[in-house]
Amino acid sequence: MTPGPSTGTRTDSYYGRPVVKAPAWAPQDIAGYFFLGGLAGAGSVLAAGAHLTGRTTTAKALKVSSLAAVGLSTAALVHDLGRPSRFPHMLRVFKPTSPMSMGSWLLATYGPAAGAAALTAVTGRLPKAGAAATAGAAVLGPLLATYTAVLAADTAVPAWHGAHRELPYLFAASATAAACGMALVTGPLGENTPARYGAVLAAVGEDAAFRTAERRLGSVAVTYREGRAGTLMRAARALTAAGTAGAVLFGHRGRPAAVAAGLALLAGSACTRFGVFAAGIASAEDPVHTVAPQREALERRTALSQRKEPA
Repeated sequence: MTPGPSTGTRTDSYYGRPVVKAPAWAPQDIAGYFFLGGLAGAGSVLAAGAHLTGRTTTAKALKVSSLAAVGLSTAALVHDLGRPSRFPHMLRVFKPTSPMSMGSWLLATYGPAAGAAALTAVTGRLPKAGAAATAGAAVLGPLLATYTAVLAADTAVPAWHGAHRELPYLFAASATAAACGMALVTGPLGENTPARYGAVLAAVGEDAAFRTAERRLGSVAVTYREGRAGTLMRAARALTAAGTAGAVLFGHRGRPAAVAAGLALLAGSACTRFGVFAAGIASAEDPVHTVAPQREALERRTALSQRKEPA
């Protein structure tokens, strides 16, 4: 016979235990994978724009940085999987309804395109093939930058699932901020105007997406404000704001200012990804964040049905 809840048992939990199991992901592997994938994907989009507008030094730098970022992100994923041989096994299945399956195929497709774009840019050989690879990486880049948000939101983790509508926009804006930061760090002053104003759009978009997510999450939003996640998200906002202001006001005046602004944007983006990760783990470990939203949804449905009943 299953014992019932004893006196003193929390009413906001399942016998005082977590209702959902927190993901057994290491922050440096998965949050790092989120950040590096975003940097690579958004960097390819900016690289294509720089390539088309004749900003050759910035284009080359972003193609190389995207290749490096996707390589490191793949290494982080493989480290999380435990053995390199497990990654090819993930490609044995092509399932459009599975974010994990689609992400594996996306990573395997984007990587060669980014590699070809960087190789041709560095060597100067096969320019037409390089342009095609640059375009291919730019098309796949936004998907690489945002599919991890879909992957996280597809879980039962309250802080991620509850923000499933806003999380892709938050990741896209954060990735754009990181790519703009990389362009400021690596590109010459005469070519960094798009990156400087791109940082403004990214900062505004990131702030709007996060505030909307907070409203939708209700009581679960506290996981983004307290503890490790709260510290990281506050640092992210401060770094992104400082980097954006520095880019706009001083990024065209000297290399030190441009580099400092770029590094702040990169650090802010990293803090956002690690903050989102930490909030998800915190929400899964405390059962109140699973029980309370379900009760709130039940109360809303009950109130709605009562209003519909005829007098």
